[in-house]
Parts: sequence; structure tokens; C-alpha cells
Amino acid sequence: AVVSTQSTGEAVETDLTMNSFIVKYFAVSVLVLFGCSAKGTSPPKSIFDITKYGGKASDTSDINQALLKAWKEACANPLYSEIVIPKGTYLLREIQLIGPCKSPIVLVIKGVLKAPSNLEAHTGDYWINVRYVNNFRITGGGTLDGNGSLAWQKNVCQKDPNCKNLPINLRLDFIENGTVEHIKSVNSKHFHFNILGCKNFKVKHVEIEAPAESPNTDGIHMGRCQGISIVNTTIRTGDDCISLGDGSSQVKIVDVTCGPGHGISVGSLGKYENEEPVTGLIVKRCKLSGTDNGVRIKTWPGMYATSVASMYFDDITMDNVSNPIIIDQMYCPHYHCNLKTQSNVKLSKIAFKNIRGTSFTPKAIQLICSKRFPCEEVDLADINLQYIGKAPGPATAECINVKPKMKGKIIPSGC
Repeated sequence: AVVSTQSTGEAVETDLTMNSFIVKYFAVSVLVLFGCSAKGTSPPKSIFDITKYGGKASDTSDINQALLKAWKEACANPLYSEIVIPKGTYLLREIQLIGPCKSPIVLVIKGVLKAPSNLEAHTGDYWINVRYVNNFRITGGGTLDGNGSLAWQKNVCQKDPNCKNLPINLRLDFIENGTVEHIKSVNSKHFHFNILGCKNFKVKHVEIEAPAESPNTDGIHMGRCQGISIVNTTIRTGDDCISLGDGSSQVKIVDVTCGPGHGISVGSLGKYENEEPVTGLIVKRCKLSGTDNGVRIKTWPGMYATSVASMYFDDITMDNVSNPIIIDQMYCPHYHCNLKTQSNVKLSKIAFKNIRGTSFTPKAIQLICSKRFPCEEVDLADINLQYIGKAPGPATAECINVKPKMKGKIIPSGC
């Protein structure tokens, strides 16, 4: 037999010590577990403030070298990186920020970036160009000021189809999983944003502004892109608020306010050889005010072949808009084409639904399709557009080389 020599008091003390150890062990385990979880949701990051690299708010000295140094270090950093431009007004000359980079990068613009006013300071068709960077975001509440008023006076593109393109405020090339948010772009010399060859790219809570008379200042233009969304954005400019070039697919435009400007456009298409099809567009809950066009698809007569399919325009308000609903397959600005030929662009599966408001032009609905390739599967549903222009008479509709399917009340009738 084994005889215990431990007293009752000693046994109790031992049990209490063991219980205390278990409680402490459990508490530490919980802290470690939840601490790791919290750390997992907030990964460590590195901050690269351009003022630490010599960047200063100034009207005379630019921040190009400071920004490039910050970009080089951030791009090589294995951790999530933020490049910060603090509040203030900074001169920035033409610049390229090029990847690929080792980790996600956020460019936080809190201040105002101002471009040179003279065209001689630019050698390319961009002011700021970001390319070959995945998981990239621009934010911060700051402003991109293209300083374009002098350049607009030198724009000869309306007279010369072979004119040299002026600098784009922000050119985004070949970016996958990108975002531009909480940024303002003003007075671009040419397009405000140009999105090329990007996948899964978002533009949200952005404000774009230029005078109505500023030429070729498209708000957002895209081409050869897939999975683009533009939401909760306001665009006031001198050309298309949003335009889709060839190769654009799976695009969503939701809760956008447009005007002044030339509306929301698909195209122009068919002018160049080997253009890729445009497919899968949703335009929803948008408001257009005082624009030269509303929702529009435009293709050149003659020229080259491509296609447009699966376009869906729904829940759109028009306020004093010229040409609220328009398909124009005889698009020929400044008569730089042969109007006696027919468009080779095939249009199909297009729906205009729940569009209401006022038209400044008597023709509120114009569906002018190609005789060579008549439009197919075009739907009109629940349209109510009232004419408020100066000429007498109610609003009218015109349909050529298309037999749209009607549903609900259609005002104006005529197709």
C-alpha cells in the first residue's frame, strides 16, 4: 500500500495552484488566438510620405523625383504599401508609375496635383500614367488638376482627323483588380480617365469636371477592358461623360450623374480595322441633365466590321436632354466619312427600359440602324419622354432598319 504524507491543507493549496495555472493558460491561449485573427484582418503596412523624399508644396518646383523614389521603394516592398501625398498644392509634371510590384499599393492623394499649363511640357498622350500594376488603388479626397484651359484653344481635332492627342489626366493601363475612389479630376487637357486593358476595375465616388465647351474632355473612356464598374460618380464635362471603346465587356454604370456633356456612349465603333466586339453593358439608375445626347450607340458608316451585343439601359432620368435615346449607325462628325455607305457594325440584344423625363429635341427616340446589318432584338419598355424645346409639336420617334419589340407605355410612339 502507498501511504500519502501530504496534509489536507497542502492538497487544497496544490489544487488551487493547478486551477490558477489552467485559467492563466486558457486566457493566454484566447489572447493569442484572437490576436492572430485581428492581425490577419489588418495586415502590416508601410507608409511612404513624399515629403520624406523631398516633395514640397510649390508652384515652381515639381514633386516628380520624390514621387518616383517613393514609388520605387513601395513597389519593391513585400508589405502592403501606401504612398501619401499630404494636403497642399503640388506641381507634377508628366510621370509614369510602372509595375509589376511585389505587394498591393495605394496612392493616397490628399492634396491638389497640378499639371503644367503649356503643352511643350508633355511628350506623351498622358499626364499621369499607371501601368502593369495589380491590386492598385487611388484614393484620398484630393484633386487632379489638368490645367487645360490653354490647351483647349490649341485643340484642332475637330478640323484635323489626324491631330495629335493632348494629354490625358490619368491613364490606367493593364491593371488587374484596381480602384479609383474619392478623387476629383478637373480641367483635363483631353480625356480625364482612360482605362485600357484592365480587368476587375472600379471607379466610385469620383467627381469629374470641365467646362461644357472644353473639347474632347471625355470623363471616362475605356477600351479592351473586362469587368469595369463605375458607380456613385458625378461627371460634368465637354464630351462623353462615359464612353466605351472596342473590346469593352461586362461593364456596369450605376448611380452616375452626367451633365453637361455628350451623354453615355458606346463607340464610336467601326472606324478602325480589327476592332474587338463590345458586349455586356448595364446602365442603371443614372441621371442625365442638359446633355447633347442621352444614352447612345454610335458607329461609322462604311469602314470596318465589329459587333455590339447585350446592352441594357434601365431606370434612367433625362432632364432637358437632346436625343435622349439614340442608335446612330450613320455617325460622321465633321463629315470625315462617306455617308452614302452603310455601317458594317452588327447590333443586337439592346434594351431601353423605364426611361423618363424631358427632351430638348423633338426626336426623343432615334434608332437609325444599318441597312446592311439591321439591328436585331431591340426592346423598348416603359418610355415616357416629353418634348420641352422651342419648336412646336410633341416629341417624336424614328426607327430605320429596326423593328423594336414594345412593352408598356411608349411616349413618344412612332416606331
